[in-house]
Amino acid sequence: MSGICGEVFIVLIPATESDQMVIFGRNGMRPASDVLDDVTEVCYCPASAEASGKVICNSVEIDGAASYSMILNQPAGVWGAESGSNEKGVIIGLTFSEGHPVDGKLNATDLVRLGLERGATASEAVDRIVELNASAGPSGETKESAKASFVICDCDETWLLDIVGCLWAAQKLLLNNIALKPGLVVGKQIDRSSDCLASKLQTAGIWDGSGELNFSSLFGYDSVRLWPTEEPVNEKPFGICQMFETLRAAGLQTKSLSSHVSVLSKRGLSSHWFTATPNPAESVFKPFIFTSGAKISPLTKLPANAGEKQTLLHKLHSNRKWEVVGGLLQSLESECVDEVNRFISDHSEEPNHELDELLKDCVEAEVKFYR
Repeated sequence: MSGICGEVFIVLIPATESDQMVIFGRNGMRPASDVLDDVTEVCYCPASAEASGKVICNSVEIDGAASYSMILNQPAGVWGAESGSNEKGVIIGLTFSEGHPVDGKLNATDLVRLGLERGATASEAVDRIVELNASAGPSGETKESAKASFVICDCDETWLLDIVGCLWAAQKLLLNNIALKPGLVVGKQIDRSSDCLASKLQTAGIWDGSGELNFSSLFGYDSVRLWPTEEPVNEKPFGICQMFETLRAAGLQTKSLSSHVSVLSKRGLSSHWFTATPNPAESVFKPFIFTSGAKISPLTKLPANAGEKQTLLHKLHSNRKWEVVGGLLQSLESECVDEVNRFISDHSEEPNHELDELLKDCVEAEVKFYR
């Protein structure tokens, strides 16, 4: 699980096609040369109204808590997640991790899942992540300490959070859009941080105290990047299909893993889209909407059989001939986007049981083209 990272793209109001919409997109990445063998699961976790004893994460046990329902994009066989969304409209994406896992400590992927479990807003998710990292995460205040970077957003706020050992810095995003490559991202604008961050950095010999504190550059990072396609502007409203194409263009440059797009709406239902297969240029996005009876396909999760290392969807996708089925699947995706948008515009913000098996139906429709 070492070296999990991702490219993240965020477009905020008013650059989106609706003045009530925030659009998040993420491509999973790995530093290894052959990333396409890496399998990602998409898993749904229902809400829990009460704490259920201890929570066993990847390599540490912590106190449980009441949790929100979540849809997670997670490395195969791992408890935590690379990205995901919860029923409250909070999204968390891991953009960078280094030095993880640390035995007996919370890992970066654990923090993604725990932040979604316990955060009703983006700001609250930041609080939960840094509290949990302080109590059960990697320790240390050196340049060699374990590092992680997260994007955390809801309809009202987007936060960039960097953690190095037990130190952290967070920046509230004020731009209409941002593109982030893997690395620490919080620079001179530090809106929240560890107590006495500047003095701790000086005591650790990381900063000499001269000039303006730039958190990410102290560790050798500067990760804001250019858009792989035309950058979103207010005059040309940006929608979900534009985010799909952004991830596909970026994926051609990086050989991306599974991709995740979320469209958060201040008024109406939010939708969350997953490829659950690598290389977004040769994958289709499938929708999920939170309902009280939500179910997803078992084909996006590892089978219970011992030793199985691929989801059935990933296995079938790996053996398909894109030149044969690609056009048909892209048409299916386009029709699905139209139908979901139409449903959302025609219905109130109340979840509808017609949507309970939306992701399941789309996965099973895709699989029929591969058999």
